[in-house]
Order: sequence, then C-alpha cells, then structure tokens
Amino acid sequence: MRRVSLIRAFFLSRPMQRPRPSPRPASRDRLASTFSIVARDPKTKELGVAVQSHYFSVGSAVPWAEYGVGAVATQSFVEPAYGPRTLRLLARGVTPAQALARLTAQDARREVRQVGVIDARGRTAGWTGSGCIEHAGHVRGTEYAAQGNLLASPKVWPAMGRAFESTQGALADRLLAALEAGQRAGGDARGMQSAAILVVGRPEAGKPWTQRKVDLRVEDHPSPIRELRRLVTLQRAFSLGDEADQAALQGDARRAETMYATAVRMAAGSDELRFWRGAMRMRLGRHAAAVEDVRAAIRMNPRWRKLLPRLGEDQFPHADDVLRALRP
Repeated sequence: MRRVSLIRAFFLSRPMQRPRPSPRPASRDRLASTFSIVARDPKTKELGVAVQSHYFSVGSAVPWAEYGVGAVATQSFVEPAYGPRTLRLLARGVTPAQALARLTAQDARREVRQVGVIDARGRTAGWTGSGCIEHAGHVRGTEYAAQGNLLASPKVWPAMGRAFESTQGALADRLLAALEAGQRAGGDARGMQSAAILVVGRPEAGKPWTQRKVDLRVEDHPSPIRELRRLVTLQRAFSLGDEADQAALQGDARRAETMYATAVRMAAGSDELRFWRGAMRMRLGRHAAAVEDVRAAIRMNPRWRKLLPRLGEDQFPHADDVLRALRP
C-alpha cells in the first residue's frame, strides 16, 4: 500500500498531546492528517497498518510494512520516505526508537511529522511533532502503537489502543476494530474520506510477493472504514473460493463444497463466486447443482452467458453441457 536526542520524551508509552503548531509546513508537504495504528500478532508474526483520513487516497502515503522487519505509519504533513527508510534501519537491527531518533534528527521539518513504528519483535516507537495540528498525540501498548493528528478529540488514539487490546481474532480484525473505535471517539476533525489496511505475513517459499496477506484501500467514500471492512470480508470470501478450488482438484469434494458454501454466504451478492462454484461442481460431477449456480450468476450478470463458451475444459469442465441445460 512510508534528534534532536535519544532522551526526548516522545518515547513515553502513555498518551500524549502536543500544543498547536508553530512551524509552517513546507509547500511541498502533503497534509495526510489522520489516525492510524501499527501492530503485530505475536502468534502469527503478522505485521499490519490501518489508517483513515479525510484525505483522498491516504493509503498511498501512510502505510508501510515488510514481513520479518516491521510496520510504519507516516502522517501529518507526511514525508513518505519515513516508511522505506525506517524499514531499512529495522532490517539492519536498529530498534524502532533508534530509527526514529536518527530519522527525525535528519529532518528539518520533524515538528510537523507524525510517525508510528513497530518491529518484528513487537517493539514500538512513536513521534508526534510539536507542529502537528491538534488534537494530536500517540499511545504505545503491547504489540501496537496508535497515533493521530487534526482530530476532533484527544480521546481518539487512547480509544484505538483499548479497542485493539480488547478485540480477539485475526490481526486485520483487530486493526479494523481500532479504526472503528477511533471514529466513534471523534475521528478526523474534518470527517471521513479514505481508509486503508496492510497486513504482511510469512510468504510462500520463493514467492516474496505473497507476504501481502491484506492490502486494501478505499480511496474516496462517505463511510470508508465500513467499506474497508466489507472489502476485507470480500477478500476472505474469494480466498476461501480459491482454497475450495484447490480442494476439488485434490479430490476432497466435501471440503470443497463446505468452503465454497461459506464463501458464497460471506459474499452473497457475488456473481463471480457463484459462477466459479458452478465450474467446481462440474469438476466434481455435480451437474444439476452446477447449472443452478451458473443460472444464478447469469441472473445477476448476463455477461456470463457470453463468456461460458469461450472457456476451455480446464477452466470450466463440460461447459457445453451447461449451455445446453440453460437453453429455454
């Protein structure tokens, strides 16, 4: 989908609030004022970032993460370079606190920056410059750091931390819960526009690109956090469909049917999943059920009828039989 000295008090783990800005931001700075959270799942070792802002495409600037290294949220008058530069330092064994100390010491505009960092060991650091627009602050807890600026209330970032701590389940669910809590506590003072979530995990052998387990953005929407949760659910449904297809290819019909049934329930309005479940069922020899799936998909999206004859046997087995069954 980012010193002054090491004894600066910004490494405190308690919530903090900074005064109104004094330095003027440079004209080139992008105002990605927002609230975000970086976090780690100690069981799966996944790392993630979630963010919301009243700013177009906030996910293109704020979140950065690399499996086995760390996660970064860079925001306020954002300097995206904090993302890759922090990750490079973490990869070399530098702690999050040391990384932020080095980078902010080199940044003449550090007082308008806000950065949250977590590494692969769960260590965190936060920086909220004195020039960040109030309400602004950050909080660090076990396996997370939450931060925000230009907020409607100073309750936002503590609420995010509490929600992350109290929510069970996958890291993506805990990150979303933190965003939802931040919004309930007031959110961005300007309102809502865009949101993003990035979760990285152990990649498949020889396939480093598979580390991105969740990488979703809502660029412009009246309810971006709600839309982001919908997209996370939709991604899980399609992932289940892929796993079901693999199970069918391995001859495990019961597992394939169970997984596809769950996927279709999760994404009830998806003609895509209904169509490809039809293909899977033809592969398993369930002709009548396959025809019903394809018929349902065509009712939702008539273009499937034109696509079906173009598909090869490996893509949709016995497609001609389905086409004949669909004729009036």
